[in-house]
Amino acid sequence: MKNLQLLVTLLLIGTSSVKSQDQYQRNNSADVKEYVFNLSLNDENDKIKGETLVTVDFTKEVGQFALDLVGKNGEYGMTISNVYEGDNVTHYTFEQNKIKITPTSSNEKTRTFKIQYSGVPERGLVIDTTKYGQRSFFGDNWPNLARHWLPSVDHPSDKATIEFRITAPDYYDVVATGEKIEESSLGNGLKLTTYKEPAPVPMKVVTIGVTKFASMLLDEVYDIPVSAWVYPENRLDGFYDYKVATKVLKYFIDNIGPYSYAKLANMQAKTQWGGLENAGTIAYFENSVTGKNEVEGLIAHEIAHQWFGNSATENDWNHVWLSEGFATYFGILYLESVYGNEKRKEESILDRKQVIDYYKKKPAPIVDPSIIDPMKVLSTNTYQKGGWILNMLRHKLGDETFWNGIRTYYKTYQNANAMTSDFQKIMEEVSGKNLETFFNQWIFTKGHPQLKWDWAYKRGLLKVTINQIQDHHIFQFPLEIGVIHGEDLKTEIVQISKGSETFEIKIKSKPDSVVLDPNVWLLFEER
Repeated sequence: MKNLQLLVTLLLIGTSSVKSQDQYQRNNSADVKEYVFNLSLNDENDKIKGETLVTVDFTKEVGQFALDLVGKNGEYGMTISNVYEGDNVTHYTFEQNKIKITPTSSNEKTRTFKIQYSGVPERGLVIDTTKYGQRSFFGDNWPNLARHWLPSVDHPSDKATIEFRITAPDYYDVVATGEKIEESSLGNGLKLTTYKEPAPVPMKVVTIGVTKFASMLLDEVYDIPVSAWVYPENRLDGFYDYKVATKVLKYFIDNIGPYSYAKLANMQAKTQWGGLENAGTIAYFENSVTGKNEVEGLIAHEIAHQWFGNSATENDWNHVWLSEGFATYFGILYLESVYGNEKRKEESILDRKQVIDYYKKKPAPIVDPSIIDPMKVLSTNTYQKGGWILNMLRHKLGDETFWNGIRTYYKTYQNANAMTSDFQKIMEEVSGKNLETFFNQWIFTKGHPQLKWDWAYKRGLLKVTINQIQDHHIFQFPLEIGVIHGEDLKTEIVQISKGSETFEIKIKSKPDSVVLDPNVWLLFEER
């Protein structure tokens, strides 16, 4: 996901610790397996009517469990009319935006519950008009806004299959998470549209789009339909701008592994974000459509999320770099594959500057357990710095090992949840290297190397002195030193492990200049 106003630099984070778990109260033994969301939308008002079927597996013992739903408070919020287990009314309480359901006393491990409710959502489902004045309904759940309109476990640790059954005026076009399996006229000017996604997804990336759309099948990539859903008023520009999604999808399938979802729809939408990586149904901000192919990088970022964040999902909000850092770097990797290594360097230099600038304002590690509000886990740390960690890991391990590790990580955690330690373990197993220092210093320690340095040449020997001047930690890292004679660049790699070190490099003549990190592989600040 990318923020519309910043696209790269987002919210603040706080202090440091290695271990973390966000404060969401998880169900101890209730694992949601499937949601069926029946929703009725209308044009007379913004009130929605819902009936949600929730299938739950009780993994240890059958007991009380909770779903999130924002209750009515003034104009907004939901009112529950009934809760059933099967066909029978069951006991529940509804307070502090939690539905606490007490199952019957039978020993059956798998149960289906039905929640009937209605109300006006304040957030999560954006009921508004498009930039062209057409009424519209767009799901905008990230990070935990599904609870405003969908009773659910609104946390990425509990993933489930999704089915939407949308009843709306028949002049609307409907797209949603999953594959369309039904579109039926109900008479009286109403239409039922049903989408079903068989892969388990977190609620943060579940969505619907209901308005007057122009839609087009752009292509099929390995039998996966890739489509564009844009406003009719800018249909040709939208089809052109979103067409690149077919190339991006193929690149990631070829290099990472199988795509998890029923389709890839690219939707022009009313969203608080620049892009929102909804599983199989990505939302892009309204003005992303220009007819000038200006959002290729954004499209790559959001499609990368289909692997990282949507399918291999962080188990804890504080580890959201496994989503945003990965999408940031894999967006760059796609651009590198199209435009060459200079593009990687260009994007990485821009990101490095943002990381340095951000640290001066908010010194904190990437994984910061002091943050308890999911809206505040997004920052330059989780996006740009997270991406930079992958850039350095790639350089440390080499391309072949790096990609093997990425493919193994995805294969292991496809349609599941992971933490940073899981990713580290996979990369260690694939590379045969101990990466404890690497992950501790770059993920769980704040900051980056701040280097003050100089060089001198005498009698065939180049001496380069490197001083780390940050005062909180001594980083260990490989450093490329570039020696330039005219247009000729030669590099030497040295291993930095102390606060001050001098390295000697044998060369025949005095260089015209010496540079650090000429190929842009190190996150550091030159002082």
